Amino acid sequence: MAAVTKDTIIGDILDMDKTTAPFFMEMGMHCLGCPASRGETLEQACMVHGVDPEEMVKKLNAHMEGK
Repeated sequence: MAAVTKDTIIGDILDMDKTTAPFFMEMGMHCLGCPASRGETLEQACMVHGVDPEEMVKKLNAHMEGK
């Protein structure tokens, strides 16, 4: 499985592993089904929601590697 970077598109992350959705919900990204949010990069979404993109990258990769 490909590693997530801050430039990875949200929709691609969700397509790789649907169980990552709660990580986005926790940061306040509640409209994961909307085309605009699925087309953002992880960094863009983190900036809008006040989350450190590097920390989110670490969390998502650790979650997906642990499966």
